Amino acid sequence: SLNSTLQRKEVLKRMRLIFLEHKRFLQQIFRLAKSELIKSYKGSALGPVWSVIKPGITIFVYWFAFQIGLRAARTVTVAGITGDFFQFLMVGLTPWFFMKEAILKGANCFRAKKAFVTKMSFPVSTIPTYKLLSELISHVLLLAVVYVVLILTGGKPSVYNLQIFFYMPFMYMFFVFLAWITAPLSVISVDFLNIVRSIIAAIFWLSGIIYNPYGLDSELLRTGMMGTPVAYFANGYRNAFLFEQWFWETPYETGMMILWTIVVFILGLYTYTRLRKKIPDML
Repeated sequence: SLNSTLQRKEVLKRMRLIFLEHKRFLQQIFRLAKSELIKSYKGSALGPVWSVIKPGITIFVYWFAFQIGLRAARTVTVAGITGDFFQFLMVGLTPWFFMKEAILKGANCFRAKKAFVTKMSFPVSTIPTYKLLSELISHVLLLAVVYVVLILTGGKPSVYNLQIFFYMPFMYMFFVFLAWITAPLSVISVDFLNIVRSIIAAIFWLSGIIYNPYGLDSELLRTGMMGTPVAYFANGYRNAFLFEQWFWETPYETGMMILWTIVVFILGLYTYTRLRKKIPDML
């Protein structure tokens, strides 16, 4: 009982430290996110428009490969509602572009910002926050364009669309917590960073981003896939924009996602605070 009390106090102490760091540097976090975004498109005439052009090309390539090359079905049915395959593909890929960058840049953020860690009195815990915030800004721009395309291709505005204000912040926070794990470990071992980079393709193909995971024949495989974070957010966007399902109408998926988030938060808190003092020396 005494050990449990001490452990709870230690966890609360670590949480309070990170919270205070974010509170003190809140304005700097937004400025740095803006600076990261500007830096990403520095020297480019089109600037932030590239955050729409590059995903747009990718969406077209996958649509062409599946619809024209492989002659996949033109419609997808989920929860009794039939949607267009192009819309299904586009909406599912939209959060994936953010998640991919969040995983890669989150894992590499301490190495990429080596000077902030080793030469400045800077709250290291805020680095994943502003790095992913800059990606989130690009994501919002892409999502706005995708929404317009949905309307132009036959979609209709719906109250279900408001769920984006649940899924998007949830997605952002989950990958910030994940970066608390991957960023310190990537500093300790370059091999770990290379593993993260290597498994991105596997995550993409195994998460139902470009095919209908609800249509899998194996119930065990379907259940396992639907409980993963990447699949949850991709299908959450689809439920919000295409299939008119509230997040509480998918209790298994939402419950698993809450569990994933709690586990990742606790592991991230432990990993970051445990390795924080070693990170400058390792860099």
